[in-house]
Formats: sequence, C-alpha cells, structure tokens
Amino acid sequence: MITFIISLAVLILGYLFYGRFVERVFGPDDRVTPAIAKRDNVDFMVLPNWKVYMIQFLNIAGTGPIFGAIMGAKFGPVAYLWIVLGTIFAGAVHDYLSGMTSMRNGGASLPEIIGKYLGKWTKSVALALTLLTLLVGGTVFVYSPAAILHLIGGDTMMWVIIIFAYYVIATMLPIDKIIGKVYPVFAVALVFMAVALMVVLFVKMPHLPELWSHFYDMGAKADPERWTDHIFPALFITVACGAVSGFHATQSPLMGRCLKTERMGRRVFYGAMVTEGLVALIWATIGMWFFYATPTPGYDLIEGSNGFSTSAPAVVHLVSRDWLGAFGAVLAMLGVVAAPITSGDTAFRSGRLIVADWLKIDQTPVRKRLFICLPLFAISIAMLVWQIANPNGFNIIWQYMGFFNQTLAVFTLWALTVYLVQERKCFWITLIPALFMTAVCSTYFFVSKQILGLPISIGYPLGGLCVLVAIAWFAVWYRKTKATLRPGSTTNLCSMKCLNKSITKTQE
Repeated sequence: MITFIISLAVLILGYLFYGRFVERVFGPDDRVTPAIAKRDNVDFMVLPNWKVYMIQFLNIAGTGPIFGAIMGAKFGPVAYLWIVLGTIFAGAVHDYLSGMTSMRNGGASLPEIIGKYLGKWTKSVALALTLLTLLVGGTVFVYSPAAILHLIGGDTMMWVIIIFAYYVIATMLPIDKIIGKVYPVFAVALVFMAVALMVVLFVKMPHLPELWSHFYDMGAKADPERWTDHIFPALFITVACGAVSGFHATQSPLMGRCLKTERMGRRVFYGAMVTEGLVALIWATIGMWFFYATPTPGYDLIEGSNGFSTSAPAVVHLVSRDWLGAFGAVLAMLGVVAAPITSGDTAFRSGRLIVADWLKIDQTPVRKRLFICLPLFAISIAMLVWQIANPNGFNIIWQYMGFFNQTLAVFTLWALTVYLVQERKCFWITLIPALFMTAVCSTYFFVSKQILGLPISIGYPLGGLCVLVAIAWFAVWYRKTKATLRPGSTTNLCSMKCLNKSITKTQE
C-alpha cells in the first residue's frame, strides 16, 4: 500500500505543478472561443465549467481505467509507474493540448488538426484511423457494459439493444439535451465509486507487493504457461485510458466547443485526465489485491479457476458487491456501467462531427445528422454481430482497439509537437511522449500475435529502428523549419526558471 499512497500523492502534485507548467507553455488567453464565435445550439454552445469538466471526465473514462487497470495489475506494481508517469507527462499533456489546439483552430476535429500540422496524406491516414478507433470503441462500449449488467440480471442481448437505442438518441440530439443533463449525474456515481473503494482500501490496508521489491513481470511468474505478454510493449497497450489514449483526443474537441474561456482548459482537460489516472490507480490496486495480496484475499477459487485468471468484469462485480454492500454496489456498478456507455455515445458523436467536417456538411438540420449517423451505426452493428457470434470476439476487438487507440495517440503527439515548434514553444513536453509511444506501437506491431507476431529478438530491434527513423525525420524537419519560423515574443519555456515560476505561482 505504500506504493499506492506515494502514487496518489505524485498524481496530485503532478496536476498542481507540471499541469501549471504545461499551461504556461501553451499560454491561454481571453480570446473569443468557438463556443461563442460559432454557436449553433447543437454542438457549439457554452456550458457551465463544472459540467464541461464532468462530461470530459466521463467521455474519456470508458472501461479503460477500470478493465485496463485491472488487467494491467497482473504485471505487478510496475503498472503504477506507467499510470502515474504516463498520466502526468503524456496523457494529460496529450489531452490538454489537443483540446486547446482544437479551440485555437475554431473547434476543429482531430483529423483536421493532424492534417494541418502533419500534411494532407497524414490527414487521410488519421481520418481512417480515427473513424476506425471510434467505431471499434463504440462497439466495445456497447458490449462491455451489457456484459456487466448481465451479471446483475437480464439477458446480454437485451442490454445490448437498450444501450444501442440510447446511443442513437444521444448522438443525434443537441449536446445539452441528454449529455449536458445526465452525464454529471453519472460522473458523480463514477467518482463516488472510486472514493468509496479507496476508503475501503485504506480500512483494509492489505499487504500488497511494493514496487521496490517486485520490479519485474509478476504475471510471467504467476502463470508462466499462459502468460506470454511482455511488459514492453503489452503493458502500455493494455493500460491506455488510465495513462495515455488517442481516443481522448477525439473527445477533447467536443468539450473545446463548449468552453467559454481558454483559461479553464487546464482544469477541464488536464484535470479530467489526472482524475482518470486516480481511478485507474485505485482499480489497479484492487486488481493487485485480488491477484497478489497475502494472505489470500478470499477469491482464490472462482468458477473453478484461480484468482489470477479471473476476468476484469468479474473482479468489478465481486469487489463492488462484497466491499460496498447492496446500496454502495448499485452506485459503484452504475459508475462502472455509465463510463463505457457515455464514452460510447460520444464516440459516435465524435464520428459524426469528424465526417461532417470532412464532407463540409452543416449539422444543424436533423436530417443531415441522420445522413451521417446511419452508415456509422450500420458498420458498428455489423461488428457487434460478428463479436457476439465469435466466442473470443470481445477479446480480439479489445486488443485491436488498444493498438488503434495508442497509434492514434502517436499521430496526435507528433501533430502537437509540430504545433509547438511552429509557435516557438517548448516542444519537448510532447516530443518525448511521441517518441516513447512510437516505440511502444511500432514494437507491438512487430511482436504482437494479433498482428505480425515476430520473435522479440527481431521485433525489438525493428521497433528501435522505427524510433531512430522518427528522430532523424524530426531532426531534419526541425533544422529546415527553424530558419523559417516567424519571429515571436514567446520565451523559451523549457527553462528551469519558467518551471520555478510556475511552482511559485501555484504555491501562492
């Protein structure tokens, strides 16, 4: 539990100090935002700041910081490092800058931003990858809450139909009709779940493996015959939404279209990601308690299997039921179910807006919204039917979603790096995460059994080669670009002096 407590403190400090530093790098001001300049009462409109934060948090949460964190906990305490450092230095920076850059570009969607800073060809690739990620994500976020609700009662297919019907309605209506009214309630349920479970963790104070004594892949030792994943890159694909996730960059523009002032960006975008990191941290700790606590936590035999092989939905259901009682379990399960459902409908909403931006279709008339939505829903239903028909369909789609998701984060981080270079601002805050995620995704592409499946003796060097190519490409581009950059008054915000000023201002 000591590692957990330290991780909690570091996440909070990361928001207060590094979040302030990133905000100073970007430099929000009092210019008119797209919510005011382009108000259409459908997607562009001013919402209260607290609502925007709640909606952003719920949009990005999904099942990632819950299911992903539980599955990532099987690697052991090393998952804490990725959740904490990934959230502070990669995920929150990625979310904040993608939202703010969208606002600076009139509320542009992610492919438009990537196209502007990485070129037209890259925009086409990003457009296809973004839509694929949103469609796969929306499909996953139909089935996963249905599977959880099935554990409580009712048929899975019945819940699938109900959830999908809700998606159709929420995607079509103006953002303030359902999302603006219902999401804050769901967000409260999700926060209650996290806080309640954290309180129980402190009451129980289980003896968990600590990072300094278990800095290795515990999954490989616990189940060597079936555990074939390697920490690198599998951990960084498994735990996505609780650390860094390309899906988030599709959601930030949605809320960027509802903010009255740029100065709220850090609280909304950076703050929501840190909140999600806290949720992931709590569920990762519960997962480690479930799999590795000594003495045995009491779940060593479930449906004829040991605790280590228990699925993430089963962990959520059992822990919520046994720790929080009947009433608490209902609220906890509401939070767990609401997260993927709300992320699913905003996935389709983002898809509608991205297609509309691409085809230049006005979204004020309902018939034009329907024109775009129907094909998106048809594709998702086809994937859903295939998923249900195949016994391992959910796992296959989940793994591909993880890869698509993180690859989209790579494109986003590189686009943000180019933006910062062109604005003569500290680009290292995105360049380093971009290089790391390039290493993760390229290595996963080579070694994953779902893609090429090469041995690590070949896949790792190839992944390293991709990083070297990326460094060389950036160095050549930067040298050519630096000479043509417009003069500006922006100071070098990479200096320690600037960071110290940010810390001092935060303390005041």
